Amino acid sequence: MPEHDAPPEAPTRWLFTGQLGSLFDDGGRILLIEAKSLISGRPIHRAKAHLLLSAMRHRARELGDRCEYHRVDSYDEALAARTEAGFDNADLEVIDPTSYAARRFVRNVGCRILVSRGFVTDESVFREWADARKPGTRILLEDFYRTVRERTGLLMEGDQPVGGQWNYDHDNRAAPPKNAVTLGLPDPWWPTEDGIDDEVRSDLDRWQAEGSVTLVGADGPRRFAVTEAEATLALDDFVESRLGDFGPFEDATLTGDWTMAHSLLSAPLNLGLLDPRAVVERVAAEHANGNAPLASVEGFVRQVAGWRDYVWHLYWYLGEGYTAGNNALEAHEPLPEAFTTLTPDAIEANCLHHAIDGVREHGWAHHIQRLMVLGNWALQRGYDPKALNDWFVDMFVDGTPWVMPANVVGMSQHADGGIVATKPYASGGAYINRMTDYCGGCRFSPKKRLGDDACPFTAGYWAFLDRNQARLSMNHRMAQPLAGLRGLADREAVVAQERERPPL
Repeated sequence: MPEHDAPPEAPTRWLFTGQLGSLFDDGGRILLIEAKSLISGRPIHRAKAHLLLSAMRHRARELGDRCEYHRVDSYDEALAARTEAGFDNADLEVIDPTSYAARRFVRNVGCRILVSRGFVTDESVFREWADARKPGTRILLEDFYRTVRERTGLLMEGDQPVGGQWNYDHDNRAAPPKNAVTLGLPDPWWPTEDGIDDEVRSDLDRWQAEGSVTLVGADGPRRFAVTEAEATLALDDFVESRLGDFGPFEDATLTGDWTMAHSLLSAPLNLGLLDPRAVVERVAAEHANGNAPLASVEGFVRQVAGWRDYVWHLYWYLGEGYTAGNNALEAHEPLPEAFTTLTPDAIEANCLHHAIDGVREHGWAHHIQRLMVLGNWALQRGYDPKALNDWFVDMFVDGTPWVMPANVVGMSQHADGGIVATKPYASGGAYINRMTDYCGGCRFSPKKRLGDDACPFTAGYWAFLDRNQARLSMNHRMAQPLAGLRGLADREAVVAQERERPPL
């Protein structure tokens, strides 16, 4: 039911789920619409549904009498209720929302549109920069990232990067410590659930029993911030406890340490609870004050001010048809049940088992698990890129319509033919063996491509190249791998073996 007082004279600002922090609040009356349609339609991870509802309800409580709050099935229902109550929806203003669907909706309503916020750089700045590139020049992250550093002064000394290098990625590729179970860091700060979380859990239970929503994944305690105060505590904890180790172990994975040294800030950032410019300035100051190594600080700044802004801008720059319209490798296999239901029990490959189980448990995985385990597996087996994109949006607490296309369709699945990444991110088991402890407890050997104990990633890598040889033949970065494929003595046997490998 709608909750409101008498119709206001001043415009009301309608905030969406990605706009729940003070960065989006300039004072005045606020409209929040909790539409069940946000979590219905496709199966969604329970942790994500819980996070979205909890964040909106906590924000409504913070705003108090300033907030007009609706709990409805759809936006249309809320706007109709406002009209019946005497509100003029034409007087609504919105900060431009974070999806094509939402932007169409608010324009059809006739809302006053304000420029988007929540990123280090504006949409107009990126478009001007991208349009000014020479014809045929690729829109590369590294080039964009340098312009961001130059414009903002982040990690700069005059017109030169601090330390003399723009990128310290080569310093941030350490394997996990040998024989370690965890990195040995303190547990991250965790939020404390309250009555709102209890209410959300009860509502989700009821809706699932009624069949109005389909939830998958574990109903664990909430692990991600839903208020600005919580997000600030999470940021403080990362800076104080894990920033120094973030860089070297950024790509490493340990079975017993699901967080490693990662910040866990992607979800609150995507909810709008933190200002990313303030976040990267805070982290950059740690190096300036001698509290954190440059490689770790630069790696984090590149992730937030570089990559996060980059994929946001590409979402708008490449157009709405990018996700559904790109399938350069002609991948059409449906996602397996182990993915769609988050049931890893039948998965024999230890790395994939743990990755799916981690998503089931937390609704989250760090970027190497996403790219080099989940994404690599899907790429090798030709899963449909749009279906995989939707899966990442629905199963991850930080999944949004804008964040996944460049990550999944572009970088992970190479479905755009090379717009985002210059070559497919396919690898055999050797990489996983080097960067994780998964292979030691697995029945498959990362060194074997043929036989009962052949690693499905190692064998799958060669089967992927065999299937896509013609499509990748003009990519100069694939010349060496394809030459290796042509010289593979047991090529036909490996391909036949992988063709017969049972699906998940």
